[in-house]
Amino acid sequence: MSTRYYPLYIKGNPQLRVFLPNFWMKLFKPKFSIPSNEVHFIVSTEMTKHDVKNYLVKIYNVPVLDVRTKIVMGKFKRDPGEGYIVKEDDYKVAYVTLPVNCKFEFPKIFPEDKVKSAMEDLKKEDVVYEKYLERKKKNWDRPGISLWFGV
Repeated sequence: MSTRYYPLYIKGNPQLRVFLPNFWMKLFKPKFSIPSNEVHFIVSTEMTKHDVKNYLVKIYNVPVLDVRTKIVMGKFKRDPGEGYIVKEDDYKVAYVTLPVNCKFEFPKIFPEDKVKSAMEDLKKEDVVYEKYLERKKKNWDRPGISLWFGV
């Protein structure tokens, strides 16, 4: 990964500097339905509302009416092995409102035919797993011995 620190400019040398923002934005689909002119992003916690708006307008040429942000607290989980409690990192969510004439639709990443074929493959794998469980039940009195030793 490249670093954001650039060598000092010395007079006479060419200035080969490209300034990129140290921010990132991740588009995510909310669980509930939202208006077609609203988009949700998970953004860097250092970004402000003005940074989000400038990022979208200057880099992607997206017209933005309003930006609202919210910091979401990370979930607390118990470690399955050791049992201690672990907290996930907090993150910031940006709710971006576009003009009324701009509509945003989530892209369809997976074509329908590929989804159907993947579901068929999963069903076949379920059948194979059921057969495995039946064989395992048949050899219940032989714990610790692999099924390929079966009689």
